[in-house]
Order: sequence, then structure tokens, then C-alpha cells
Amino acid sequence: MSSEAVIVDVVRTPVGRGKPGGMLSGVHPVDLLAGVLTAIVDRNDLDPGLIDDVIGGCVSQIGEQSYNVTRNAVLAAGFPEHVPGTTIDRQCGSSQQAATFAAQAIIAGQADIVIACGVESMSRVPLGSSAAGADPFGTRMHARYPEGLVSQGVSAELIAEKWGFSRADLDTFAARSHDLAAAAGESGAFATELVPVAGVHRLVDETVRPGTSVESLAGLNPAFRTDRLAERFPDVEWRITPGNSSPLTDGASAALIMSADAAEKLGLTPRARFRAFSVVGSDPLFMLTGVIPATAKVLERAGLGHDDIDAYEVNEAFASVPLAWLAETGADAEKLNPRGGAIALGHALGSSGTRLLTTLVNHLEATGGRYGLQTMCEGGGMANAYVVERI
Repeated sequence: MSSEAVIVDVVRTPVGRGKPGGMLSGVHPVDLLAGVLTAIVDRNDLDPGLIDDVIGGCVSQIGEQSYNVTRNAVLAAGFPEHVPGTTIDRQCGSSQQAATFAAQAIIAGQADIVIACGVESMSRVPLGSSAAGADPFGTRMHARYPEGLVSQGVSAELIAEKWGFSRADLDTFAARSHDLAAAAGESGAFATELVPVAGVHRLVDETVRPGTSVESLAGLNPAFRTDRLAERFPDVEWRITPGNSSPLTDGASAALIMSADAAEKLGLTPRARFRAFSVVGSDPLFMLTGVIPATAKVLERAGLGHDDIDAYEVNEAFASVPLAWLAETGADAEKLNPRGGAIALGHALGSSGTRLLTTLVNHLEATGGRYGLQTMCEGGGMANAYVVERI
């Protein structure tokens, strides 16, 4: 017998710059994740011994984030030893996939209470560490793609070229992200989702830059052009810069997901429910376009149209991704990332899925919206999506 999967609570740390000296760079990723696990059970007066599983996302599973960082965080949080934890990697969508797996286990009747979460400390475990000095593809993958695959930044350039986005288009969208995130922060809109980090005395997002303008962004140089790439892609104008990309970021986030029956028995009030899920693969060269078919697929499964959706969270890995998504879906741009996105709020890779869910649920509650759709592009050419309904 299937059960309804509901979201009881969502929390996140403030985000820090993912480089030495960033405000969270002194915090071990296990401790960073343990902090949100502790916070979410404390906020809901939940006995952690009742939790069936903790599913976490993390992309660079090496060094301090190796050896099943989620299980280590479960123990560091002081949860009983019988509470398990596992760490998954669906690249940028890792903790969104964690939330999906959690909800699906509950819907299938195989779990009652699951925490979905994620962490990434990009200051301590730099981007690309897990593949440093290694070939992650192998002979058969190279044979299938003999011209070679590229980094996500180059994929973002190919998207900008294909859809005809100018440098001004990209920078305008980036400035919008900072404007919206700064306004949300100043209004106190993030107050209900932020939890403090032990030893860190700031409760604000370090990556948001109020007053960011198109003019200030225009002075930044393209980040991904090389002579070799310019020769391979002679038509690309090279317009993706650090200013219209998501910054390297540290952060952690968590969602408390349970069956509606379990929430009722515990006297907890659900805030939202999951309506539908999708996951797709896409061209690994363009890599970041999967959000477009993932959106169509999840709307069809939910029996909804764009007119039904009150807010979208489309991860701003690079400005060209949500802009291509808008161009192809015809969605209302005013409903897109209404509190800013990853260009301003950062992209702590393994944490971003549940971070977006946190912001989406809180926005729906603050505005009285009913349906929210979240989708994330992912390395290797994938994307996942889900629709949540505010209760």
C-alpha cells in the first residue's frame, strides 16, 4: 500500500565562499552536515532513533568527504548507531536525488521517516578533486565520444551559442539573481530556513553581492576559453565568466520527509507534499540541457501545466541554463528563482538540491503559492525534477 510523502521541515546553513578564508572554510564537511541534521531534529522535537534512513548528496567524495560522509555526519550528530546513512552522487543534483529517493521509499511503504540532505565544502575539497590525475571515462567511453567531452563551463558556452544569448543577456540575468537574493536576505525571507553553524558567527549568505550591475559584470573575462577549445569551437564567442556562473561554495542543507501517517502520529504538521518526479539523461556534450525534458516529463506525470506552477527553482549553474530553459518552456520568467539562484546564493554541489527545496517551500508558504517545480542540470548530461505542493 502506497503512502503520501510529505515535507515536514527544511533547513540550510548560510553559504560561504568555497575558497580558503571563506566563512565556512574552517568547518570540516562532516561537522557542517551534522549541524543541519541536529538542527532539523531539534526544531521538530523528533527522536532521531525513529529515523529509518539518512540519504545525503555529495559530489567530491574524496579526502574529508570520503568514506560515506553522510554516515559519518549521522554519527557526528549524535544519532543512535542504528540509524543508517548513505551518500549518493548524481553530480549537481545529488541531494535533489536524495530527496527523491527518500520520498519514493516512503511512497513505496518501505520507510516512514527519512532525512534527505547534502553537503559540499569546496574550500576544503576543491572541485575536481575526485578525478584529479585520473581518467574517469575509460576506453569505451572515449570510443563513443572520440572528439572528447568538455567541462560544464564549456557546455554552458555551447548552450549560449546555440540559443543566441549575448554577453549582456547573461550578465543581466546574473545581476537579477543578486538583486533578488539581496532583497530576500534584507527582508528576512531566509530567516526561517537558515540555521547557525557552530563556531561561525554570521548567519548571512557570503556569496550574495548587493548592487551587482551589468556594467560591473561586463569587465570580467571569459573563464573557459583556451586556444585548443577556440580551435575546436570556432563559432563560440566565449561569454561565460565568473560573474554569470555560480561561485565555488561551502554549505549543507536537509529536508525532513515522512509519511503523512507518521507526521500525524507524531503531531507534526506537514508543509508540502511530493506530487511527481522525473529524471532524464541528455547529450553529454551540451550536458546541461536535461532540465528542459525533465520539466516536461514531471509536469506530465503531475497532470499539471505551466499555468499551474507558482514558482520554479531551476539551478543557476550558469546563466545560459535557466535562460535556455525559459526559451524552450515558455514559462513565466517572473516565477523563476524568485529569491535569486545559485549565481548569487552559490552552488555547494552536493547540498544544492535540498538547498533549492528549502528555498522553494519557504517561498510557497510566504506567497500562498500551491505548486513549485524544481529541476537541476547535472554533470555527464542528466537532470532531475520534482513537483511539490504546499499543504
